[in-house]
This record gives sequence, C-alpha cells and structure tokens, in this order.
Amino acid sequence: MKTPPRVLLAACVLLGIGGCKDQNPTGEDGSPSNIIFPVSGVSYQYHVQPLFTQACNFSGCHGSDAPANLVKLTSWGELMTSGGGTGVVIPGQPENSTLVFRIEGRGMRMPPSGLPLNQNQVNGIRAWIAEGAKNN
Repeated sequence: MKTPPRVLLAACVLLGIGGCKDQNPTGEDGSPSNIIFPVSGVSYQYHVQPLFTQACNFSGCHGSDAPANLVKLTSWGELMTSGGGTGVVIPGQPENSTLVFRIEGRGMRMPPSGLPLNQNQVNGIRAWIAEGAKNN
C-alpha cells in the first residue's frame, strides 16, 4: 500500500518543527524512549543516563557541545555541575529540583519538541532524585 504524498509531506514538516531535533527512538506509548523505570532502586547508569542519551543529548540541546549556560546531560558529573549547578538536581529533594520542574512541564517543558517523557519516566527520575541522585 502506497503512502499518499501529502501524508509524507506532513510528516516531514512535523519532524522539522522544534528547537532540538527529535532523533530519539520512541517507546510503545510514543514517549522519547523505551526505558522503563522501577518504582524504587533506580540506577543512574541503567535508567537515567540511557533516557538522557535517547531523549536529551543532541547537538544544540544537552549534549557535550551544549553552551555553558545549559545543563549537559552526558554524564552524572556534567548533570550535577553544568549550567551553574544550582538546583538542577538536589539529591533527596525532587520537589525542589529544576530537572523535575522541566520534565513535568512546569516552566519550559523538556524535551521542548516531540512528546514529553511518560509518567513512568518522570516518576523514575523523581524516585532517583528522592533516593539521593546517586551515581550508581
């Protein structure tokens, strides 16, 4: 079955809209990743960083080439110190962490284009921060 040209054109236009390129794979629910977080015992290495890598670490966004005033999400150390390191992640305090505000859509939603993180992913990042935001 052939896809009508206008459907292809609409898809191309939609993919070109937004500040950061939405190059990440999507999960079954259409969220930016297929990373599934446990309720507790969230691992930075196995859950958080893979999600950041798939949903946030693009050129011009939060990758290694991000401007100095933006948070880099390429490693735990960069997350905890870049962007001024003020309140992006406050270990043990997800309710006061800017990262949580952004992924929940309070203020400028992250990611800014494409679909937001799903509720499991948001809850997982909240749990990781509540558990001390460890480099585990």
